[in-house]
Amino acid sequence: MVTTIIEQDPLSGQLFVFRNRNRDRLKILYWDRDGLAIWYKRLEKGTFQFPTDLVGKDTRPEKAEITAQQLSLLLGGIDLRSIEHRKRYRPKKTR
Repeated sequence: MVTTIIEQDPLSGQLFVFRNRNRDRLKILYWDRDGLAIWYKRLEKGTFQFPTDLVGKDTRPEKAEITAQQLSLLLGGIDLRSIEHRKRYRPKKTR
């Protein structure tokens, strides 16, 4: 799924987060030095809210990039719509 759908390299060191349709379970796939590792979480109550859940159903993307801070908030049950981002300096990306 990482190489075909997300079009990324699973050995890149990034975390790849997947959720089920009910949004109560998620898996995090990552490369751990000498093999792939999976972290799995199932909620007894409630759901995970992904950034892709915030867009309309007709424009829902299959993939989205989030920061480490957003992942931490998502795992902690924070509604990403309720957070306010303060302006910060970000250097321009060069290719």
